[in-house]
Amino acid sequence: MTKHPKTRPEFQSEAEERAFWESHDSSEYVDWDAAQNVNLPNLKPSTKTISLRLPVALLERIKIEANRRDMPYQSLIKAWLAEDVQKR
Repeated sequence: MTKHPKTRPEFQSEAEERAFWESHDSSEYVDWDAAQNVNLPNLKPSTKTISLRLPVALLERIKIEANRRDMPYQSLIKAWLAEDVQKR
């Protein structure tokens, strides 16, 4: 016999829905066996701001290289970091 999921309640706000899901098991309300993977190609990855201390001379060399490539130095740093991490 197939178990039918419970009917999800209507929520008045996102905060109310968040509180509900924090205290309830979603498997009682969603048939996860019937769920399908979804591709979201335009979804941007989450980012987090960090503080990075660099020697002044190194930062100046990075800025010169970024200027040569006509790009912001922060973007160049991110590109180099991503490239280095991907190599490992």
